Amino acid sequence: MKLAVGIDPRTDIGSIRTLAAEYERAGVDVISVPESYGFDAVSILGLLAGVTERVELMSGIVSIYSRTPALLAMTAAGLDQVSDGRFTLGIGASGPQVVEGWHGLAYDAPLGRTREIIEIVRTVWRREHLDHAGRRYTVPLPKEQGTGAGKPLKLLHRPLRPQIPVLVAALGPKNVELAAEVAEGWIPFLHIPEKADRVWGPAVAAGLAKRDEGLSPFQVVSGGPMAVGADVEHLRELDRAHLTFYVGAMGTREANFYNRVVRGYGWEAEAEKVQDLYLEGHVAEATAALPAPLLEGTSLIGDEAYLRDRLQAYQDDGVTVVQVTPVGADPMNDLRRFAEIVHAL
Repeated sequence: MKLAVGIDPRTDIGSIRTLAAEYERAGVDVISVPESYGFDAVSILGLLAGVTERVELMSGIVSIYSRTPALLAMTAAGLDQVSDGRFTLGIGASGPQVVEGWHGLAYDAPLGRTREIIEIVRTVWRREHLDHAGRRYTVPLPKEQGTGAGKPLKLLHRPLRPQIPVLVAALGPKNVELAAEVAEGWIPFLHIPEKADRVWGPAVAAGLAKRDEGLSPFQVVSGGPMAVGADVEHLRELDRAHLTFYVGAMGTREANFYNRVVRGYGWEAEAEKVQDLYLEGHVAEATAALPAPLLEGTSLIGDEAYLRDRLQAYQDDGVTVVQVTPVGADPMNDLRRFAEIVHAL
């Protein structure tokens, strides 16, 4: 099992340089950089490539709607080159609030777009001429839709690796099935290893049954807030407001992917109550109504014996990379202690 830590792109540049070096020394294996509608992840990943030597780098995640498939492929190939083969492309569909509200694009066909994008980026990395005719992407553009001057091109540079790992962030059954079928890995959210099978088990199994034998072993990246100690359980409450926002306010009442996951875990009444209260403007009441077992199940906070048991549960559920956010009083010391536990598995 590997240990990953995320870096918030809002962190000032000097602190990012310092954190990256400290993470490497602490035993972190992967640094992940998210992207929403702040600074782009690619700039930060390029910086990290220059100030690190060993740690792997991952976009966690970039939206499939934010760049053309060819630009995604070019960007990943460039980051893989400057990092000496340490890059993983994490992608996801994001949600309609960001895609339509920030990028100004219709949130349509996330499943079909994801499949075609993975096909296209792999064609680019193999340095084949890009000639793709799909339902969502046609490259080159047909002459009746443009000037007619477009022709199949291939990447000018030779990528360091002909197949860069692609991980897909997914929650819905069909999206999860797709990730297990065609991607190198999957990034779930609100993942509780003991309960995950009841929500995603059939989808993962269906995807793996169709998986190409030539793909690398299926990776799963999961985790949450982390602190190590005998008296740190109270730190789980720090994540209450954050998770309440996802369960109560993300998307619409009818299309909140996160709320559906909580319902799938068996907390149907609690998930409905949190959403109703939040959407009615009773944020404090919604936050208080979030079930405590959700906070415990999605975090890695406790003493070393507790954490060993939790990590074993993650490993038993197929998690290969545990990604954490240190929330304790001494985050680097916690990371060092936690890394020792992870690498001992």
